[in-house]
Amino acid sequence: MNRGATMTAWDDDGPILEIENLSISFFTRAGEIPAVMDFSCTVRPGEAMGLVGESGCGKSTVALGVMQDLGVNGRIVSGSIRFKGRDLNEMSADELRRIRGREIAMIYQEPMASLNPAMRVGRQLMEVPMIHEGVSEKEARARALEVVADVKLPDPERILRSYPHQLSGGQQQRIVIAMALMAHPSLLILDEPTTALDVTVEAAVVELVKDLGKKYGTSMLFISHNLGLILETCDRICVMYSGEAVETGSIWDVFDRMRHPYTQALFRSIPLPGADKNARPLVAVPGNFPLPHERPPGCNFGPRCDYFVDGRCDGQEIPMVPVAGDDRHESRCVRVDEIDWDAPPEAGARHAATEPGDVVLRMDDLKKYYEVAANSLFGGGESKVIKANESISFEARESETLAIVGESGCGKSTFAKVLLGLETATDGEITLDNRSIGDVPIGRRDTKTVSDVQMVFQNPFDTLNPSMTVGRQIVRALEIFGVGETEAGRRARMLELLDLVKLPREFADRMPRQLSGGQKQRVGIARAFAGGARIVVADEPVSALDVSVQAAVTDLLMELQRTENTTLLFISHDLSIVRYLADRVAVMYLGHIVETGTTEQIFAPPYHPYTEALLSAVPVADTRVQKKSVVLEGDVPSAMDPPPGCPFQTRCRWKHKVPGNRCETELPPYRDLSDGHRSLCWLDDAELAAMEPVIRTAAE
Repeated sequence: MNRGATMTAWDDDGPILEIENLSISFFTRAGEIPAVMDFSCTVRPGEAMGLVGESGCGKSTVALGVMQDLGVNGRIVSGSIRFKGRDLNEMSADELRRIRGREIAMIYQEPMASLNPAMRVGRQLMEVPMIHEGVSEKEARARALEVVADVKLPDPERILRSYPHQLSGGQQQRIVIAMALMAHPSLLILDEPTTALDVTVEAAVVELVKDLGKKYGTSMLFISHNLGLILETCDRICVMYSGEAVETGSIWDVFDRMRHPYTQALFRSIPLPGADKNARPLVAVPGNFPLPHERPPGCNFGPRCDYFVDGRCDGQEIPMVPVAGDDRHESRCVRVDEIDWDAPPEAGARHAATEPGDVVLRMDDLKKYYEVAANSLFGGGESKVIKANESISFEARESETLAIVGESGCGKSTFAKVLLGLETATDGEITLDNRSIGDVPIGRRDTKTVSDVQMVFQNPFDTLNPSMTVGRQIVRALEIFGVGETEAGRRARMLELLDLVKLPREFADRMPRQLSGGQKQRVGIARAFAGGARIVVADEPVSALDVSVQAAVTDLLMELQRTENTTLLFISHDLSIVRYLADRVAVMYLGHIVETGTTEQIFAPPYHPYTEALLSAVPVADTRVQKKSVVLEGDVPSAMDPPPGCPFQTRCRWKHKVPGNRCETELPPYRDLSDGHRSLCWLDDAELAAMEPVIRTAAE
């Protein structure tokens, strides 16, 4: 196939994509809002460029500018975007239509945004070459089968006959990748393609994208806020802040010789190996991200920068300047040659490690089953049982952080619902301070029990009433918990809670829409702690936040725990943040806890085979780290039809080490590997002892 058929003659050695001094604005009733300013970036043939930065920095706007899909309000006000030597801004609608999907393809964050729910997967894949290249239906189907096999989906024939809703999230994303690759595009734009996926599925998709990029020679523009993913997938990186590129260069130059204060601040706010919540706490980026109409003069990052010099950093427009000695490494900083970049970072406030107190929460053999009709849409037929939680047992102590980790569908949120009283246990017992609460729904719980067990939810945008002020929402929680004798007393306590979560008191009169994501999450935390909670269940509390905000929210949770002696149950699939803040870890898989231990025990061999795969899947933004690759095959089995024997045996790479077929027929017992370290596994001591570390640093 002639990939350049729609283009004029083009030099194969020239850039695939060349963006020069691009500025994009959106025009609203309030006037012009500059979204991207003076942005330049070059992607060469076969090269993968990573685009990183906080939400609102302009990453996706750049991608939509390349696709010439800025909507009715968006407009390129200056600069050029050249694809294979031709300016996309000067192309007609017909020319752009021929290029989109064939020469330039885009994979969006949410796969269902790209899939037609009423059309079979096969037909959607076949349409790409039939529309763009005019091939026959027979050839299009053959190519669809080939590309479905390329993205490593099982039983391609069945997949082609399926509707999108019959596939898992990871399978849907693979289909979208297959669709983007059907026409062998020269440029593939990926906009946060793995954000909604489990870490194990993310690892498989990332490996897939890298392999297919090499196979097809496709250049990539990879948009992400995850620096670890960028390290694993890209050759070059461009860091954006408030509409501008502030640093660009090769992965190794930027990661190991960063030359912009914002890049440095980003790396100091993410939990790399060696970070410790007490001895080496993360350093959050100070201040807040500026709104487009509130950008400061001079350097946009100036008000948050440790190296700001009055009169220099805010006295002129700051251009990109080359960094001496590096390949195409540039920085937008007037002090790039003056700052001591090798100076050790100023340490955050150190804290003495808190000693866990008495046992506050105990779960004994908790089971939670759901009975559903075999035909859940219309009812009728035999009913089936979904075993969401199967024999869950653990203890949590006062002032302790216990992390619960595992893939979607493993039962993490189900046991949290039972703990909160939103569901009742099928069997087993939950005791809170020696009170049995597992069979008591929230409507029958007394006020103290309700206030003792609170939750911080994953998405701060969905947990606040949009028509009620911030202060009123916290006061409402105080009323429910019976805190305060008068309205004036409750308002005083509400203001103290705002102080506690480090929000200005004037925020009490603001509406949720006037707050950023990190500020909304702080309001949710204030509400959870309003009644003096004994246990706070934090369900992915920072996954929806930018990395620069994550550090501040995590530090806040730790500070509140120290002052309030709260027990924190931290539900997450991000093992980097778990390693940083958890005292103990419980690993869940298909309704079972398969491994428990201290954080040090979980992150060092011997591992349960599932824990080993989880650790391997975590992207680490550190060039000194070497990881063993353990990519899980297949998806998590259905809780409606779990496999016999060990729940993990259908995906376990160690199963052949166990004599006979014991893994497939018998549920293993819990084994004590060392002091408090337990595992649900049939592997013998010799095999466990032979396990190698998954994550090593260069010094090890």
